[in-house]
Amino acid sequence: MTQPPPPPNQPPQGGFGAPQDVPPGGFGAPTPPPQDPSYGYPQTPPPAQPPQGTPPGQPGYGYPQAPGQAPGQPPGYGYPQGPPPAQPGYGYPTQPMQPQYMPPQSGGSGGKKLSTQMQIIIAASLAVVLIVVGGIWYASSNDGGGGKNDESKNSSDGGSAGSTGGDSGGKAADGPGNEKAPANVNSKVAFQLPELTRTDITSVKGSWVTDKAYVKPGMNSLVGYDAAKGTPLWTLPLSGQVCAASRHLSEDNKAAILFEATKRVPPKNFEPCTEVGVVDLSTGKLLWSKSVKGTSRGDEKIRFTEVTQSGNTVAAGGTDGGAAFDLTSGAVRWKPTANAEGCYDMGYGGGPALVAVRKCGSYDSPQVIIQGLNPDNGTPAFSYKMPAGVEYASIVSSKPLVVAADVGDTGTFGISDFFSLDEKGTLKAKIPAAGDKFQARCGSTEVESCQKIVVGNGRLYLPTADHEGTGEYGDTNEIVSFDLATGKPTADRSDAGDRYTMFPLRMDGGNLIAYKWPPYDKGGQVVSIDGGTFKQTVLMENPADKAVRAAETSFSSDYAEYRYANGRLYVGAVLLSKPSSSSSTFGKKYLTVAFSTAD
Repeated sequence: MTQPPPPPNQPPQGGFGAPQDVPPGGFGAPTPPPQDPSYGYPQTPPPAQPPQGTPPGQPGYGYPQAPGQAPGQPPGYGYPQGPPPAQPGYGYPTQPMQPQYMPPQSGGSGGKKLSTQMQIIIAASLAVVLIVVGGIWYASSNDGGGGKNDESKNSSDGGSAGSTGGDSGGKAADGPGNEKAPANVNSKVAFQLPELTRTDITSVKGSWVTDKAYVKPGMNSLVGYDAAKGTPLWTLPLSGQVCAASRHLSEDNKAAILFEATKRVPPKNFEPCTEVGVVDLSTGKLLWSKSVKGTSRGDEKIRFTEVTQSGNTVAAGGTDGGAAFDLTSGAVRWKPTANAEGCYDMGYGGGPALVAVRKCGSYDSPQVIIQGLNPDNGTPAFSYKMPAGVEYASIVSSKPLVVAADVGDTGTFGISDFFSLDEKGTLKAKIPAAGDKFQARCGSTEVESCQKIVVGNGRLYLPTADHEGTGEYGDTNEIVSFDLATGKPTADRSDAGDRYTMFPLRMDGGNLIAYKWPPYDKGGQVVSIDGGTFKQTVLMENPADKAVRAAETSFSSDYAEYRYANGRLYVGAVLLSKPSSSSSTFGKKYLTVAFSTAD
């Protein structure tokens, strides 16, 4: 994986984990400019070449990214630039006549100013094109279904505290949320955790927030930090590096992890991920750890790539097949077995239900099957066969059951369509979601790795692709939704605001918690979007200081872990690149940066 080389590991000024507003010297380096030349930001010299043998097209700090994306962060939204090319419809057809789709008509340089007659001609022509394109998209996305797609009334300026946006009426089906706006939404830097000392590319996937702790993998360990101060509360030594972690927690703060059986030794720097364990995040105790052997590997341990949990069951999956354990005791509930059809569980979706993604058949002609499981013994309650041309599938939500898949390699970021299934495994709706229309993404080979997608209120919430905003400079986008019963777009639309782009993090009751990626001269925001009215309330606005913003945006928004709870935002890496002496080119990097509005 090509990774921008990180800097030498040094604790931030002001002392490790010390709360601060803007630390002296920023976060250890001047603000690095955004690296995408298409946005017009003054460019630095080309970065150092990646380590020899690293495959091309994989830049981006923290995890491999799509080719062409800037290392370390999405493109620099909102920085002054030359006039961008006209943008096509970005995939939400309800507002083809809105100003953001019109070419800039005055101000700036580079021949942007047009005569009144030419403006009228361009406006009329573009309106016709967009109406036609929007109509085609709408018809195809609903398989020819009828019904009027109501134009949204919601809006947001994205830059002020308090509530913004229009009122479409109604109440959220899933009820009110718990997160409330503080008296002062302006945050401060709560703490920052420096990168770990390492010899090679290292996974640090997984993070959780409890009432008292923020928990994150260390080197061959798991560490609980004080949720407010960042000082270590406990450290759990492990036999090897954490390689995967459950997204879900039990009600008493128990979480499942995968880790390696032994420590990595250079130059190999690799160990198989074979150990499954459960950790009490309140005490830092490893309650149990186990590995299993199966027919797919004979006497060797089964290798896993991901783990989840549902109720009192822990389930781990991978190309060797799946296994499950009792959350409390670690007793094995099932493990891979040989069968004539060549079937195996690639992985599982957890949470309120347990769902398996099962693959059968040959490599050249696979059949992917979605199964609702009895978590006690793995017995399927139903099986749904995915369409031909699906090689992998991801569980977006286990209840209601929403599956993402790339049918026939026609999508991007692992998604061409979403499939909404009922509790009996019957298809309710298929929702087309072309990658050039939306920012949502799923790992192509991992079952529970989708990002920027939220399910709630009987709806699927997605961020639209970036498009030109109403201002002279900078892109923006929206969060929209689809009805899971019909697959049709709803009237929901929440605008990020000029020069901001946003994506949903999680549901809070019937409300959405969303993060807004900032323009070059502002800090990011966390907002709550009312699930009934789609009205925004700003919960947090981070400092606009250049050094603070540089640290906040040094993570890839497509792969970093964003955790918001109790007035605190934690942004953490999932993969650390191989150390390099040229790391200063990219500025200082962190394991985690935390912000807080609490006193």
